[in-house]
Parts: sequence; structure tokens; C-alpha cells
Amino acid sequence: MVELACLPYSVGHEDEGICLLVRMGPYRILLDCGLNSIAPLLPKGRPSKADVAQSLPADLLLCSHAHPDHAKGLLSLHRTFPQLPIYASEVTAQLLPLNWLDEPEIAPFCHALPWRSPVEFRDGLSAELFPAGHLPGAASLLLTYTTPQRAYTLFYTGDFFLSNSRLVDGLPLEELRGLKPDVLIVEGSYGTARYPHRRQQENQLAERINRAIAEHQSVLLPTTTLGLGQELLMLLRSHHYFTGREIDIWVDGSVAVGCDAYLDLLPHFPSAVQNFARHQPLFWDDRIRPRVRRVTDVAQNGKPLPQGEVPAIVITDKDADFSQYCHPDQGNWLMLLPRQPGRMGTVELTVEQAIDQSQVLRSHLQSGQLMVESYMLGDHSDGPGTTQLIHNLRPQHVVFIHGSPAYLNDLTSLEELQNRYHLHSPADGVLVELPIGDTFLQPAAPETNYEGELTELGTRVMITLPGTVTSDPRWQTFADTGLIEARWQGDELVLRGLPQRELLSQTGESVTPLIECCENCLHYRGQRCWNQASPLFGFKVTPEGYCPVFEFSPELEETLADADDE
Repeated sequence: MVELACLPYSVGHEDEGICLLVRMGPYRILLDCGLNSIAPLLPKGRPSKADVAQSLPADLLLCSHAHPDHAKGLLSLHRTFPQLPIYASEVTAQLLPLNWLDEPEIAPFCHALPWRSPVEFRDGLSAELFPAGHLPGAASLLLTYTTPQRAYTLFYTGDFFLSNSRLVDGLPLEELRGLKPDVLIVEGSYGTARYPHRRQQENQLAERINRAIAEHQSVLLPTTTLGLGQELLMLLRSHHYFTGREIDIWVDGSVAVGCDAYLDLLPHFPSAVQNFARHQPLFWDDRIRPRVRRVTDVAQNGKPLPQGEVPAIVITDKDADFSQYCHPDQGNWLMLLPRQPGRMGTVELTVEQAIDQSQVLRSHLQSGQLMVESYMLGDHSDGPGTTQLIHNLRPQHVVFIHGSPAYLNDLTSLEELQNRYHLHSPADGVLVELPIGDTFLQPAAPETNYEGELTELGTRVMITLPGTVTSDPRWQTFADTGLIEARWQGDELVLRGLPQRELLSQTGESVTPLIECCENCLHYRGQRCWNQASPLFGFKVTPEGYCPVFEFSPELEETLADADDE
């Protein structure tokens, strides 16, 4: 029996990215290297440099795509093990240098592989690349090890997306239907959650930006170097809300460098994008509205962005100095942050920290000159998309990676998967043996259902759940404000926690009762306390918080007075 196994050096639970070692018979294959440090791949003890160079961590490495959480460790790995062959798609090989922009020019070290054409690396070991959606050049990998008895197959999705986005076609599910790999290693970034279709998400975002411009707000969109920034730019260039309008779009930092890299890849983009580029520039354009320009002088002389009679839209790095854009002379700003389910804060947390550390931005929040909201623009498949892929491929083993432990546990707990497949959700450093054809007893799923009681109390209903529900790490987010929203989904009642930012963006009456809490305080604005007499001054506070110097806002004072009169 040929041995198949997977040793995850990192499964992408926290800050680390993805790095997996797959063993197929006598061969060792590394899948991605999104490690901050390649120390786990080095020989144990204190080997000499010569020993390190000779002790290759694998026979070869295959990189699925150029995002940092899958590729940032490749340069260090190549420098330590220059003999280790590294492969990826042609587009990924060209985009990889964007992960080390601070380095001097580096000679290419990644070998390009063709699409949909098996390449044999060793005797009986081959790999075939299929487009994965998600990002230009992103690949799903089919590994095959052939013996005289049979062929053993392993399919690794990398990050995948079934839907088409603006610059990338989705994973071609029709080509893979009925593949029946022995092992499927699949990402579970969004867990079992269901999200609106990508086009609906784009329309919601475009409508929010359009509304901000109508209200004379400029829009700031912090993002990462590759992928989302270029998708946002293409959305603004082609959506009917903005085409032909007198709007300036400014692009700054490494996002602009990513745009330049994309321009060298036009032959690899979908036909609709290539057709668009034949009639007008894909990104930089001073002629056709909305105009797209680089921010070239802001960082040097501190001047505000040039602005006409209408607000501007700025796309920049997530770790930029946002105060250089939100200049007092520029009027009001709306900052929109991308939500990344199950991966708290790759962009959101970075921006929140930047705001906390900037007196200028805190002042803008206090004055109402700056608003901060979030949006969803998914680039991973949601729960239904993930299960659809699994059912179409029909593997024997399914290994879930790349997501919060709670999200991955949700997937391994699905009865529709447990009844058909051998499910695994490994931790870092835990070897997963993958016996093929052997009888396998599926381990018990983690407990995800909670039994409670329902009591009708006149005009109210009380639902009581056991305290164990709070042990799930998602509870803190669910119970953030203490307020929930309930809606019917068929015959089931679904509960959802209401986050702070959503409450703050509501235009109707406050949903918090007239009690002494931060949301009802005179000094509570932009999720922060602005009472200099309070120990919480300048800090982010929860709406239900309280301090000794609480003061009702004038509107609520009138409401209380009216209630007393009645």
C-alpha cells in the first residue's frame, strides 16, 4: 500500500499563512510557503550551512498563488535552499516579486508551469494546474503518483472561488466534475456561512460609494497590494454608477505597483477584460471619466489631493498614513474597510490600530469629518460553494485548512459530508495519515448544537441557552453589543448578533433603551468617548459601556422629560 500523508507546518489559523508537506510514496512535496519564518523547515539542532543546503525540506515546492499568506516565505526558502525547485503558474511567477518590494532586484527563481497539462517531475510523480479563481494566476493543483498497481491522486485547491470576479474567471467546476481524487485538501476560509452572489456584493458596494459621493463625501479604500485593490478599481471603472461621471480616482502605494504588474499580464486576463483594454486603458486614464491617476506628490510635500468640484476616491495601502488623504481642506471622508470572515483584521485591524495611534484621525472622527464603515466583497467560496466542490470531486479524504478553527469545525460537523467522506481538520505540526481504500471510522464531530428552552412572557419571548455556548470564540463577536436580530429562514428562526458598527450606521431611532450607557451619552461619537473628564477619553468603547461622568444627550433628555410628564 502506497503511503499518503500530510504534515501541515501551518494551516492558516492565525497570522501565519499556509505551508503543507505532502508525502506520496517516496516523494515529499511542499504546497505553498506563507510562513513568517521558515524555521520549521530547517534541520533540527545546529547544523552547518553546508548541512542545511544539503538537507532539502522536500523534493519540490508548488505555489498556488502570489498572495503573501501563501508565498511570503518563498524568497527566504530559496535563499536557504537554492537547489529546491519551485513551481507555479506563469502569472503567479510574475506576481511573486510583489511580496518583497523592499528587496533589491532579485533574479527570477520560480519556474512557470502550463495550465491543464500534466508535468512529470520525478519517476511517476506529476502535477497539473487548473485555474482556481480568486486571483490572477491562482491555481488548484492535481498531484498524481503512478505505480504499477494504480495511480494515487491528491487535489489541492489553494484559495478558490467558483464565481467570476471583475478580473478573474471562477474555478472551472465542469472540468473537474467526477475527478474522484484519493485526497482533497480544501480551504474553508468562510466556513459554512452563506453570502450573497459576488455581483450583488459589488452592487451594494457601488451603491454605498455612489451615495457617499452624492452627500459630498470623499471615499478612502484601504486594501492589500494584490487582488482587491485592482478589483475595486475595475469595479469603479466599469459600473454604471460611475462610468462617464466627473470623478477622480487616486491610487497610491503598493496598490499602484500591483496595477502596473497587472498591465503586463493582459493576455492572461478574461476576454471581456482584454476587450475593455482595447477601447480604453485598464487603469491609468486622464481622458475617459472617471479619471484614474496616481498619487505622486502627497508623501513628499504633505499637500492634500487635488480635488475638483466633486469628491475624490482614493485606493491605498492598508498600512498607509491615512491622515495625508483625510486633509481638513478636503471636506468629509468615508473610509470603507473590507470584511474578511473568520480572519479578523488583515485590513480592518491594521486600520483600527492606525486610527487609534493618529491624533489627526481621532480628531476627524470626533468632529464627524470621518466615518468608518465596512463592506463585503468575497473572493473565497462560501459554505455552499465549498460543499458543492467537494460533492462534484467526490474524494475519499477531505482535509480542511485555511480558516479559523471554529469555521473549520463547522465544516467537519456537516452531516452531509460526514456521511460520505473521511474528514480531517489538522492543527499545525500534526501528521495526518491518509490510508486509501482502508476501512476508516469517522471520529465524532465536535458538538455544535445547543439545547435550550423557550418561554413566552406576555408580549416577550425568552430563549435560554446553556453557558457552554460562550466557550466558542465566536461568542465575543456575537454578544458584542448584547443586541440580536431574529429572522425566519423557512421553518427555522435564525439569530444574529448586531455589531457596533452596524448600530452606529443605522439611521432610525436608537435600539438601546433609555439607560445610562455610552450610546446614550452626550460625548459618544464615532465609537469613541470624547469626554475629557472620563478615564476612557479618546478610546474606543462599547455602546453598552458606562463611566461615572455619563451625561444624557439633549435629545434623550427631552425624551425622558416627556416620559416623566406622561
